[in-house]
Amino acid sequence: MLRPLRTSILVYLSAILLFIPLQLRAVDEGIDYSILKVVQPTETGDQVEVLEVFWYSCPHCWHLEPTMQSWVATLPAGAAFRRLPGADGRLEPHARAHYAAELMGKLDVLHPALFKAIHEDKRALWTEDALVEFAGQIGLDEQAFREAFNSFAVDAKVRKAQDMSRRYGIDGVPAVIVNGKYRTSPSQAGDQERFTEVMNTLIARELAAKGAAAGQ
Repeated sequence: MLRPLRTSILVYLSAILLFIPLQLRAVDEGIDYSILKVVQPTETGDQVEVLEVFWYSCPHCWHLEPTMQSWVATLPAGAAFRRLPGADGRLEPHARAHYAAELMGKLDVLHPALFKAIHEDKRALWTEDALVEFAGQIGLDEQAFREAFNSFAVDAKVRKAQDMSRRYGIDGVPAVIVNGKYRTSPSQAGDQERFTEVMNTLIARELAAKGAAAGQ
């Protein structure tokens, strides 16, 4: 008589042990992420937009970069990633450099190089001339970069970045906006691993909502 009872207890305890990690990994509004008061427009069409807001001068953004690079490679079909550089005040030259390189089709060259130069090489790249010289050192055409840096197209992107940062309620970086609806960050989620779990959950939620809407 004791053996069936003991077996039942073991099964019950095993079920509890399996349930606890699931509860611990629940994603909660106000703890792991925040909902934006107003849904913001996205730029990725029908895809779920994952937008990283960052500063090139931010050491936390630099430390997160390897995690983000690895994580972006695992994005599911239907999700798209892009970046929004900080563009207010002293940060504006870095945003201009970002968008100038993007306009030239060289963002994949400048982005990691600028991060490395600032955080590993400890270079002070805060002025237009310093950034133009740096662009030349990493293989970009200096004249074309300067023209892009001061172009109307880059002016417009910088102004939009400044506006969108305010709309997203950004008060610290790095942060991620999922589909113009949710804001989360490593500091809010607790650590980088938890941060990726939260992003994955929010993306899955948005993909499911799009799928449901398409099926109606």
